[in-house]
Amino acid sequence: MKIAIALSVLLACPVSALAQTPSAPPAKNNAAKSDSAKAAKTEKTAKTGSNGSGVNLLGSHNSNAPINVSSDNFVGDLATKVGTYIGNVLVIQGDMRMRADTMKVNVNQGKPTRIEASGKVVVTAPNGTATGDNGVYELGPRTITMTGHVVLTKEKDVMRGTRLVMDMNTNLAHLYAQGMPGNRVQGLFIPPPQQQNSGTGAAKGKGKKAGSSQDKPARVQETIDTDGSAPPAAQ
Repeated sequence: MKIAIALSVLLACPVSALAQTPSAPPAKNNAAKSDSAKAAKTEKTAKTGSNGSGVNLLGSHNSNAPINVSSDNFVGDLATKVGTYIGNVLVIQGDMRMRADTMKVNVNQGKPTRIEASGKVVVTAPNGTATGDNGVYELGPRTITMTGHVVLTKEKDVMRGTRLVMDMNTNLAHLYAQGMPGNRVQGLFIPPPQQQNSGTGAAKGKGKKAGSSQDKPARVQETIDTDGSAPPAAQ
């Protein structure tokens, strides 16, 4: 309870076109412009190689939802306005989850601005999972950037790179590959298998669930409002 209150105090600190001439070239020019615009749009939205590859990873994520944080331990530094969560850290915001060994919450003028994650960073969203060595959640622009050995997976499909930028506003993730062979994003996509009898698989699944529940030690828990208001514990 003292740890939760300490964090709460830390966070509470204070066109229309006219073409009436009989000469037909304008229509041809308009068609050429339309084709050029389509080509530019296609090139922009279908980035590949070292320029990045766009993927809808976050689905319809609500970036304005409160952020819940839990961990095994917590250390608050009132001088630097940084709170550090240590051990099996879990951040939950809506249907998005972010895990790491440690996370630092930076506060500026009483508002959380940045969450820095390090050590086995995993982001789980409705449309896939991303892993990396480090991750930074910028609460202002609503972006998550993962670096290091970045792997993006969806079921059996896998993409690899060195930097992943997830935009919470557009719900798109852009994967880059600077430093990899040829600076190119690598992907492996598996076609769906043929329909098979899943009876044995269901039995195995039930067997795994049985006896898996274990008592877990108490964890530090806190809720961070994205608008910067004080958590309930500080009131």
